[in-house]
Amino acid sequence: MPPRLAIKDISLFERQVAFARPFRFGAVVINETPQAFVRVEIEVEGKGRAKGASAEFLVAKWFDKRPHLSPEETVAELRRSLLIARELYLARSGFETAFGLHAVCIGAQIEACATEDIPPLAAAYGPVEIDKAILDALLRCTVTNFFDGMAANIAGIDARLSRDLGDGDVTQFLAGRKRLERVAIRHTVGMDDKVEGEGGVADIKENADARYFKLKLNGDPVHDADRLIRIGRELAALPHDYRVTLDANEQYADLAALSALVERLDHDAALRPIASKLLYIEQPMPRDVTKASPLGALARRDFIVDEADDSYDAFPIARALGYRGISSKSCKGIYKSVINATRAAKWSAAGEKCFITGEDLTCQAGLAVQQDLALGALIGVTHAERNGHHYVDGFGDTPAAEGEAFLAGHPDLYTRDNGKVRLAIHDGDLLTESLTTPGFATSVHPDWSAMSPLAEPIAKNSLEKAV
Repeated sequence: MPPRLAIKDISLFERQVAFARPFRFGAVVINETPQAFVRVEIEVEGKGRAKGASAEFLVAKWFDKRPHLSPEETVAELRRSLLIARELYLARSGFETAFGLHAVCIGAQIEACATEDIPPLAAAYGPVEIDKAILDALLRCTVTNFFDGMAANIAGIDARLSRDLGDGDVTQFLAGRKRLERVAIRHTVGMDDKVEGEGGVADIKENADARYFKLKLNGDPVHDADRLIRIGRELAALPHDYRVTLDANEQYADLAALSALVERLDHDAALRPIASKLLYIEQPMPRDVTKASPLGALARRDFIVDEADDSYDAFPIARALGYRGISSKSCKGIYKSVINATRAAKWSAAGEKCFITGEDLTCQAGLAVQQDLALGALIGVTHAERNGHHYVDGFGDTPAAEGEAFLAGHPDLYTRDNGKVRLAIHDGDLLTESLTTPGFATSVHPDWSAMSPLAEPIAKNSLEKAV
């Protein structure tokens, strides 16, 4: 039986992170963003107490892209999501499994956030971050590393939130997992990133010798095709083979616009350096349009959903529409990633091509990148988008002693370069050996004294009553 635990305390913090260069995706440009940190204390039944931690950027205009909201308002939604989740989790006074606690809180979280007009993807952010910190504490208390713990289903994950699976499907999938020793980085080429020459997509100093590339799109098939032709010329000159993925971040308005791009990919010889290396196209249309638009003939190309992954039912719904994959992101839920990987394995074993990918909403060096990397290495993600090393200068403005502590605790994952502690990339890969320490993929916790308490925005319904 998986161990049961009770929540004793949840503390929320944040720290501002400046980017080394602008990151443009979809319709937003990010130059800096706050990073949220969660610290929990739990009591494990019969074993004592332990503390755990997690971290994730509070990224503007991704979880909620509605045009009437400012970037600041969408970040405030994520803060509210954390604060609402904190109250729900602390209200559970008895002992439950880690997943059981998530399962009894997630529905109430979605409902509570809906009363404040916070959509499901943003609503889930709070429980997701608390879940990661709880798992870290549970693994520390039981002196277990993430990979061994998850193979034994230490969190007690079952199929209660995924009606298409049975409990045995989940436990069987987890029992067969073996840690990937290496995970290749997928180098992101943002809309404002340089394409040609020094500092361009083929510059080894820029792409860290990557063999996989994620190319952002803006939703205009003519503009995107022309830019992909330029990128293709550069990548074709690489001294090694490569693969690409395309990500539109919901910018294609409808199937007609998307069809225009796919037709170019299929028939334009100038696009062959991209089209012949293309693995999949990610979240091309807005999430509401996606759910109402079967891909039809476009499913000859492989598509995945990302922003449309806002519930435990999202993958089966997308599969019925012709999508073959779904993204794993620790900011969308470690348990949902495990469930979706279980589905992909089960459906593939029955002869249908289905897969799960690793995408990264700029996970910062330290807790965030390590926990997301470990999740991918568990469920079989062989290459993952990695932005933190690219858009943030090492550990950024994190106190130097904190970066040094992560370097000492995870010497295969970090290196010192020009006086900065940075992510260490080995022939285009990240190594995972040091993630086998007791806890959720980290031997180090951040410097809590170097952070501010999480800002507490006023609830929307409270603001409306005041007006």
